[in-house]
Amino acid sequence: MNLIIYKAILWLLQILELAILARVIISWLPISRDNQFIKLIYQITEPMLAPIRGIIERSPLGRNMMVDFSPLIALLIIMFIRNIL
Repeated sequence: MNLIIYKAILWLLQILELAILARVIISWLPISRDNQFIKLIYQITEPMLAPIRGIIERSPLGRNMMVDFSPLIALLIIMFIRNIL
């Protein structure tokens, strides 16, 4: 039973990683945000990226940043969680 839960968590973390990577790539391309797939990617990733983005914006270094580092930090957090498991 524990093995099933462990594999399910790892599987969900991997899906979240892929969704974040897809969102980063989508942000570089001139694709309409009205697409259902794009909306799904944003719905999956925004609950994790928004709090990280808020923390970065409140920090002294993040006030005038032109690049959003929240996906990179989110991926590092996911990798850290995966290593703990």
